[in-house]
Amino acid sequence: MSSRRPSGPATSRRPGSRRPVAGRPLRAIFTGAVTAVVLLGTGAPALAAPPPPSNPSDSQLGTAKSEQDAAAAEVGRIAGLVATSEAELEKVEVQAEAAGTAYEQAQQALQQAQDRAAQTAADLQTAAAAVAAAEARIATFSHDSYMNGSKLSTTAALLDSAGPGELIQRAALLDYVASNQVDVLGALEVAKVAQANADSSARAARDAMAAAEDAAQTAKQKADAQVAAQQGAYDQVAAQKASYDQQLQAAQIHLLELQGARNAYDQWVAQKAAEEAAARAAAEKAARDAAAAAAAASRGNASSSGGGGGGGGGAYVQPAFGRVSSCFGARWGVTHFGVDIANSIGTPIYAAAAGVVKRAGPATGFGLAVYILGDDGFVTVYGHVNQYFVDAGQHVSAGQQIAEIGNRGQSTGPHLHFEVHSGGELYSNQLNPVPWLNARGIFIGGCGG
Repeated sequence: MSSRRPSGPATSRRPGSRRPVAGRPLRAIFTGAVTAVVLLGTGAPALAAPPPPSNPSDSQLGTAKSEQDAAAAEVGRIAGLVATSEAELEKVEVQAEAAGTAYEQAQQALQQAQDRAAQTAADLQTAAAAVAAAEARIATFSHDSYMNGSKLSTTAALLDSAGPGELIQRAALLDYVASNQVDVLGALEVAKVAQANADSSARAARDAMAAAEDAAQTAKQKADAQVAAQQGAYDQVAAQKASYDQQLQAAQIHLLELQGARNAYDQWVAQKAAEEAAARAAAEKAARDAAAAAAAASRGNASSSGGGGGGGGGAYVQPAFGRVSSCFGARWGVTHFGVDIANSIGTPIYAAAAGVVKRAGPATGFGLAVYILGDDGFVTVYGHVNQYFVDAGQHVSAGQQIAEIGNRGQSTGPHLHFEVHSGGELYSNQLNPVPWLNARGIFIGGCGG
């Protein structure tokens, strides 16, 4: 762990302690030594030495070290659990994103199947009207044939017409029957069967797509539940780690305090020994100087020894800035279809290329997302945004801020999930965004290329 270590107790000179004599001017040493000799000779009490600092025992230091090691081991163990839980949370997050994408695709397929069924129904209605008209014409012709005999010649049928209009109608019908050379009623029955089969197939496709949508919805709900459960497990072990981090920090502080106290005591002992040695040397020198001065006085030498003084914007732009936290590729049985760029909430998100906003707002798995169909035909997707600043139908330019990084949807931390789709598809044809960006002069790093 990288928590800041508190500083130990100060090891500088304790307040009130005496400065080592070795640092004094020689005149002061001489004067002090003489005074000390006089005081000793008169029996005056010596100055009291400062009390020693506390000195922790080796047992106390060993116990504190053991407590720190135990806390560090526990922090290491819980850190492993946190890493495992975080990896599992990332796994279910990616699976939830994949389930959301599958659900969007199923919805799109269902809508297309419903559109095909509606078109088939309309075609069937048109064909039915044509069949009814043809049957009516055949019925009229059959009635006339019956009334005029079972074998009515073409000439007789035409001459039997009531007027010019009926003559033209009968001629057209006779020409139609003669040119096709088939059983008209049988052909009509075949057409109706084919039309019924087409309608049945369209309805079956629509029902299959509805079933697929239901399955995708169920998978999405299951993935969302797994994310919620794993988020709870991660929060629990993360809280445990925070508690153990505090215990380790307390153990480190306690050990540093004891070690600092031991260091202070050792320094006090060394300083005390140095002061005593300096005092003895000063006393010996003072005695020698006093003896020399007395000898000089007895010889009548007026001079006396004295001490000397001792003083002295391109076509394409990077969609967001931050740390690449996850790359494109398969994992845990699904595919992570984008690249994740982690940064703090509120970090700007820019349109990677100029284009038209096709969708902006709530999106399954992403919380909030923006989908842009670029002028170059590629779709770029910006997921987990905190808020967006564009609307569907709006044209944006490359580098224009369209949103800001957030932590919405299935997300373990604030980041931008960036995708690229080819062929103008909103929910399929995903490409690896990193090579796509690299080919356009944008290098975000972190995922090779």
